[in-house]
Amino acid sequence: MARLVMKFGGTSVADLEHIRNVARHVKREIDAGHEVAVVVSAMAGTTNQLVEWCREASVLHDAREYDAVVASGEQVSAGLLAIVLQEMGVTARSWQGWQLPILTDNAHGSAHIVEVNGADLIKRFKERREVAVVAGFQGVHKETGRITTLGRGGSDTSAVAVAAAIHADRCDIYTDVDGVYTTDPRIVPKAHRLEKIAYEEMLEMASLGAKVLQVRSVELAMHKKVRINVRSSFDPPDAPHSVGTLICDEEEIVENQVVTGIAFSKDEAQISIRRVADKPGVAAALFGPLAEANINVDMIVQNISADGRTDITFTVPVADYERAKQVLEKVKSKVGFSALEGAADVVKVSIIGVGMRTHAGVAAKAFKALAERGINIRAISTSEIKISVLIDAAFTELAVRTLHSVYGLDQ
Repeated sequence: MARLVMKFGGTSVADLEHIRNVARHVKREIDAGHEVAVVVSAMAGTTNQLVEWCREASVLHDAREYDAVVASGEQVSAGLLAIVLQEMGVTARSWQGWQLPILTDNAHGSAHIVEVNGADLIKRFKERREVAVVAGFQGVHKETGRITTLGRGGSDTSAVAVAAAIHADRCDIYTDVDGVYTTDPRIVPKAHRLEKIAYEEMLEMASLGAKVLQVRSVELAMHKKVRINVRSSFDPPDAPHSVGTLICDEEEIVENQVVTGIAFSKDEAQISIRRVADKPGVAAALFGPLAEANINVDMIVQNISADGRTDITFTVPVADYERAKQVLEKVKSKVGFSALEGAADVVKVSIIGVGMRTHAGVAAKAFKALAERGINIRAISTSEIKISVLIDAAFTELAVRTLHSVYGLDQ
């Protein structure tokens, strides 16, 4: 017997027929003798509608009331699933975030979980064999007693947090794909599903463009050592447990691939500051105001010329591109750069794998392969298990296919 958390996203609970399918997945685990908590998202499209109503009511709406409104979508899903499970003869009840409670900070709309109390769930597992159906995406701020929400994709984080609180053996994230792939199969038909992937690799893939899991949920799983299994809710409820991708500690993976996957992000824009004085304090004068404006900066490249001037190139999220240029124009007189140039038609392609730690020449192989395809690299950033290159967006598919092939991921 195991203790499981099963999380189902919006497409998995899109209507009553989908909810009945979810209930069959849950009943399968109950019939196998497992203790189960389920975390659900709002029905597909519901959150968008609730957000739109808030905006129509008032453009400058109260963030606390916004959370009270948008958290209601998950409440509906949880209640409906509990009803369907009861109809199937499964003992179940729904839980809202404040009832456990899931305690968060006071950042309404993007709250972070502080603590989850799983004592009542564990007690009911043992005394009643009761399935807990938990509304994801939401919690409560202890000091004010106000409902909070965790931001887009927050139900993944809710599920991992509940799994940690009840000491679950595994957290199964059910979604509309059957696992984590070596890259986007819509671009590379030969991409294949990974049986296992290390937390660090999944964290890089999630932050660099893979949409399977929310980044914060992977960070929390890595910190709390919660094993996640990504599965498809559209597989038959009697599908074997081996289906999916297990996200786990690196030690659980017997033989690491040099490269595990290729990710890409179109959410990038490039900014270049030309002919800045090469002296202390210049970088702080540029990046300080961007930080104060909550604009994330990535892939910084600096080129120093013989005359004591330098060019600084970096990337920002494309949604912040125009705002970043406005911030930088305000400090032009202080910094003294000659020109500000930019481009939004760029993409970041990343090579990810824990095997890079022990293998040389991984970057050289990528650069050679891209050069042979005539793909120019605008900027490069690296970490211990990642190499990212910034290229023109027009070459995205060619670059991804090329790198996927050159590292043997087509096999």
